[in-house]
Amino acid sequence: MFGARMKFTPTAGVVAGLIDNFVKTCQSGQGQNPSKSDNFLSLRQQARRRKRRKPDGMQLSAEKLAARRGEDLIFTNVSFGLRDGEALLLTGRNGSGKSTLLRVVAGLLRQEKGRIILTDSKGESDRAAGEASHYLGHRNAMKAELTVAENLAFWKAFLGDVEGGESLAIEDATEAVGLSGITHLPFGYLSAGQQRRMAFAKLLVSYRPIWILDEPTAALDAAADQLFADLISAHQKDGGIILAATHQPLGLKNAQEMRMTGFAGVDEGVWG
Repeated sequence: MFGARMKFTPTAGVVAGLIDNFVKTCQSGQGQNPSKSDNFLSLRQQARRRKRRKPDGMQLSAEKLAARRGEDLIFTNVSFGLRDGEALLLTGRNGSGKSTLLRVVAGLLRQEKGRIILTDSKGESDRAAGEASHYLGHRNAMKAELTVAENLAFWKAFLGDVEGGESLAIEDATEAVGLSGITHLPFGYLSAGQQRRMAFAKLLVSYRPIWILDEPTAALDAAADQLFADLISAHQKDGGIILAATHQPLGLKNAQEMRMTGFAGVDEGVWG
């Protein structure tokens, strides 16, 4: 992620491939005006256009997870199971461990105890759940000085598609979030709400069956809230799995709810 300080040394071949794909994608988007094109489809039509094969019996589960914040356990003995098309909403006050749990499942934090398991029709997968997931945190993971198209082109080339699905083109993705025609602008020029919408577009330009979302509707108005709900619904219909932390109702179907209580839950034995 742009905001995370991670150290890795890519090979020359990896770097060359990313740059080549980045340049080609940016060039293919130049000179187009989505608002004047008859080829851009509605959100519902675009969802059909993805031609995604539903994950074969995919399931994301957690067994007796525990995690720390500093020296103290913020939660322990947390378990859940989600099948394709299902969602889990984490609720609770600020500091109750919602974001920590999301980051543990995404592979960004190490759990103290427990297991995170990804299974498909062939049984338990060797692949980490984070490798099959999109993580959308409080920050949008976009460079302010790059254009919207350049940001999305980077993520499309860098992440690619997980087997079992096909992503949208950049212009189709921005059309899906209702902001076609401004991909030439620097990301930093956009309003907070527009930036959040473009962060949603990042989920569409690279296919991942699991979406891990932390306060996804922050900075959005009512119309954008509905747009986001439509994107979520389309992903669930495609067999996607949703794990989200929120203070607001998202109107999701096939959704479970888990209320986090944080340090108090550990002290009172709520978590086991």
